[in-house]
Amino acid sequence: MRAFGDSTATAFREIRYEAKGGIARITIDRPERYNAYSTQCLEELAAALRRATFDDAIGVIVLTGSGTRAFCTGGDVKEYAATYLAAPRDYWKYMSLFRAYIDAILSTGKPVVARINGIAVGGGNESVLACDLAVMAEHAYVGQVGVRVGSVACGGATQWLPIVVGDKRAREMLFTNRPIPARLALEWGLVNRVVPSVTFRGELRSGPTEEEIRKAQQGIDGYAIDLSALDLEVERLAAELLATFPECVRYTKQQTNFWKDFSWSLTARHAQDWLALHYTDYEPFEGMRAFGEKRPVDFDAVRRRATEPGGSPETPWGAHVRTCPACGTAGLPASFGFCGVCGGALAPAPVSAR
Repeated sequence: MRAFGDSTATAFREIRYEAKGGIARITIDRPERYNAYSTQCLEELAAALRRATFDDAIGVIVLTGSGTRAFCTGGDVKEYAATYLAAPRDYWKYMSLFRAYIDAILSTGKPVVARINGIAVGGGNESVLACDLAVMAEHAYVGQVGVRVGSVACGGATQWLPIVVGDKRAREMLFTNRPIPARLALEWGLVNRVVPSVTFRGELRSGPTEEEIRKAQQGIDGYAIDLSALDLEVERLAAELLATFPECVRYTKQQTNFWKDFSWSLTARHAQDWLALHYTDYEPFEGMRAFGEKRPVDFDAVRRRATEPGGSPETPWGAHVRTCPACGTAGLPASFGFCGVCGGALAPAPVSAR
């Protein structure tokens, strides 16, 4: 008989996989990058979910991140800037891996619980949306970041937030990117349960202030982060889920996934193509560079480019409309004063193309 999900089939480097007591725990293990997933990590996540899917001893899957700062902060923006700005066609391939990861959560046939041990933003929040249930530590928050880094949150957020929180709240999250703290996330239905995680002198505090959370994350003035209550609540929920018939749960998930599957299947591949093309634009160029350089994004630059005569908000160096009179090279950016091939001086560009 074929050994589906053989535990020796994949050696993981960027995630941890543990199977015990009917529960598979999958942990994104990149704390130095706030558990942002890399290309390698996406492949490993899909493989781990497949392993848990094919293992009949597993009844519940728990998805989480390592440490106390982050559940997952989405894609690794530094990798995006270094790799995909230069080769947008490869971002299309990357999005195939992301879709395979999200599809693996949707189609595993087993309940997937998000153990939110820290911030869950961007693709991290989309991972939470893909999961069936979510338990959140009180010091954490969720949110989207797409329109502030030059991207669009169409890896699950644009599709599922209106279903989960309603149209107006979804638009607020997607357009403003403001973080949603734990108690508000519970009120809006983004998570199922919130548990205390901030301690003061060893005692858990419910309803901590932003300042108390900051001190706890820094471990100062007697404050600290303690995830023991989070782990206990996840264990309780997993035990409830294990006390069910697996075939009935599998089909219940399939039926309940109808609107998620419907919206995802109609938009995900379209989003994959648009995002790949968008990576040739000025917006991700500016957004990703600003992130890497740890500086504010110049949002006004795009609007200035759009209103200036001959401005090009779509491309970093202007429309590719110039031709070198010396060597005949065509398609040079409008803002260039010299040919990038022979070095020859270019005649002033027409006003409409500058």
